[in-house]
Amino acid sequence: MMMARLVATLLRQRSLRFAADQRGVSAVEFALLLPLMLTMYFGTLEVTDAISADRQVTLVASTVANIASQYTQVSSSDVSNILGAAAQVLVPFPVANATVTLTSVQVDLNGNATVDWSATLNGTTRSGNVTSSIPSALVQSSKGGFVLWGEATYHYKPMIGYVVTGTLTMGSQIFARPRMSNCVKYNGTLC
Repeated sequence: MMMARLVATLLRQRSLRFAADQRGVSAVEFALLLPLMLTMYFGTLEVTDAISADRQVTLVASTVANIASQYTQVSSSDVSNILGAAAQVLVPFPVANATVTLTSVQVDLNGNATVDWSATLNGTTRSGNVTSSIPSALVQSSKGGFVLWGEATYHYKPMIGYVVTGTLTMGSQIFARPRMSNCVKYNGTLC
């Protein structure tokens, strides 16, 4: 019996000492929190990069529409330079993932919007009737005139979160009226 008490006392003392020992607690806490902290850190970087890409897409659409609106007539090289300027606005994001389209739209007195001319970088030009693609308030206020339509689309592929989100498609469109004349002629088109 004496031996049992001695063993019980010894076990209790060692258990109390073990429970009171704080060495290694910080290492265990760090090991538990490290994955969460790294996820938050890299997630913040990805979100910041995606927001930056989205802003650049809006700037690209605005750039093509605003630059073109300052012309009375553009040539193929002028349009190529405008689209090239848009590509430079997109830096540091690769232009290969982007589609930039500049379209001149004529709105007749009945409110029908048709493409006068269109040019694109990495995409397909627009043609035909585009009335349903343009905001109705803009069509109504532009009757008998022209509108320049700048569009940009970017396929953003996150470096780390690709498995979770896949490729994100960001897009923006900006409309501008020609500033120097009723329309912007392209390679001698008639207004």
